[in-house]
Amino acid sequence: MASSIGFRLARLPHLWRSILDRRLAPLGLTQTRWVTLYHLWRLGEGHPQCDLARVIGVEAPSLVRTLGQLEEQGLVERRACDNDRRSKRIYLTPAAMPLLEKIDSVAKEARKEILQGLTDENLQQLDEWLTLIESNGLAIQARDQDGSEENCPEENDTEGDSSQ
Repeated sequence: MASSIGFRLARLPHLWRSILDRRLAPLGLTQTRWVTLYHLWRLGEGHPQCDLARVIGVEAPSLVRTLGQLEEQGLVERRACDNDRRSKRIYLTPAAMPLLEKIDSVAKEARKEILQGLTDENLQQLDEWLTLIESNGLAIQARDQDGSEENCPEENDTEGDSSQ
């Protein structure tokens, strides 16, 4: 049984995103875009791109293209940081709010369905176990990185930078 736990842990995020992808497709959102919007909403506005990338689990340069697409859709704005004009802070536009509320509604309904059959007690225990597993994973990751903690890397986003 223990040997299948890793497989299940890997499969669940894929299954979850697949369910949400199908349900959010009518809104014209790719997985990358809705995940980025949703995490920005949860993280809060005005964070540097590298913070958002870290929360999503991607490299900051990988996020640049998605943010550009969301900017073209009028859903986010990238503004230069006051203390470092090369770094960009991300803000949601008013146009993003109705879309985010719909994403949240779809996610809540899917969560209710996927957790069907679990009691409140089961959910409490599951949350505790997942917290422990995540904590263990983060500790392993920190050890594997040899203690080298990175600051926000250069985001390779020079749009609007006339010095280039």
